[in-house]
Amino acid sequence: MKISAAIITYNEERNIARAIESLRCCDEIVVVDSGSNDRTVELAENHGARVVETYWRGYAAQKNFAAEACSHDWVLSIDADEALSESLEGEIWQLKKNGARFDGYTMPRLAQYLGRWILHSGWYPDRKVRLFDRRKAKWVGDYVHESVIVEGAVGDLETNLLHYTCSSLSEHLRTMDRYTTLAAEQIVAQGKAVSWRNLAIDPAWTFFRTLVLNRGFLDGPEGLAIAYMAGIYTFLKYAKARNMAPQR
Repeated sequence: MKISAAIITYNEERNIARAIESLRCCDEIVVVDSGSNDRTVELAENHGARVVETYWRGYAAQKNFAAEACSHDWVLSIDADEALSESLEGEIWQLKKNGARFDGYTMPRLAQYLGRWILHSGWYPDRKVRLFDRRKAKWVGDYVHESVIVEGAVGDLETNLLHYTCSSLSEHLRTMDRYTTLAAEQIVAQGKAVSWRNLAIDPAWTFFRTLVLNRGFLDGPEGLAIAYMAGIYTFLKYAKARNMAPQR
């Protein structure tokens, strides 16, 4: 069982070395870059990755392109701001030794936010299919929240994929601006109407659910920040969608 790692990048010089260094269990590392103007490509090549430079297709399409660019049918797809934990790397080594019993595997994703590992707030375990047989799986999702659909049996790995998210609130705000625009475009494309309830009630409910029902308060001040940002995200995606939609 040979595994190719696939990573899509754009200006990821801060993260790419850590991601590649965690992939010792893979037989090949393919980085698909969409026009970085920092040292992403240089660092990726220096760490042994094969770099394919191409245009941006959208998240799901870009990740499918990266999977097809791999030499092996088994693909481990991670983002540049992610890395395998040592225990997850060990699990994958064991899987390679014993052979795959499923067509794809989920793994829990543990996020670091403002320097703290987040265990609540609806962020964990956040299981994702990231290891799959590309002959039976593909990425789907035109705008945001792309995911892997597997036509076959899916198993679970037990240890964490590490996700290094925002290190500052300013970074979070910049990221949120980009993703709320994509989310708004999706709402408009689906023809959904935006009501005053979406703008006035849904953000407050998102804040309450994140902080209280999902026990974000147990994540300390960082959990409070996550809840506030989740509420703002909800408001912005609906406000932007309302602004984008054709006026009647």
